[in-house]
Amino acid sequence: MSDLKIAIILGSTRPGRNGKAVADWALAQAQNRTGATYELVDLLDYPLPHLDESIPPAVGQYAGEHTKAWAEKIAEYDGFVFVTPEYNHSTSGVLKNAIDYLYAEWNNKAAGFVSYGSLGGARAIEHLRGISAELQIATVRQQLSFSMFTDFENFSEFRPGPQHEAAATVLFDQLESWTGALKRIRVKQAVAA
Repeated sequence: MSDLKIAIILGSTRPGRNGKAVADWALAQAQNRTGATYELVDLLDYPLPHLDESIPPAVGQYAGEHTKAWAEKIAEYDGFVFVTPEYNHSTSGVLKNAIDYLYAEWNNKAAGFVSYGSLGGARAIEHLRGISAELQIATVRQQLSFSMFTDFENFSEFRPGPQHEAAATVLFDQLESWTGALKRIRVKQAVAA
């Protein structure tokens, strides 16, 4: 088993959310892989208020205990899968807020995206790609987009088509490759420092 750790971050805390089923499915697809260990990180378990740190995250001087706990959790991982709904042509506010809290903990790591919405959440992913670039997160090309019309029964019960399994394999292959490469870079930087 690889020493790479990848977090599947569930980016919705909304009551009745569809994201839990999507994140659980993604985690199930990753469970038997040997290139990395995958864990679910649910933002419900990290209730962050609207960004309340007075010093910019890039400085790395976190004051709040909630920020320190979040930073410690994210620092554990070498890569990420962001599971996001699409709200108003973008990602969820709670996910954006959680991302904005930190800086160095995201740097030189890789990410993939899993989304859901009326158009498969594609616009949420596009926004997350731009946000990720600013945080020095390298994003992989493959993404998973689930339609509320075809991958959910009655817009609430997640029933993804079988074609998504092959796409998930490609996403995880790309993510593990980039995650491993970036971990080597972080190790070299740490040794040089």
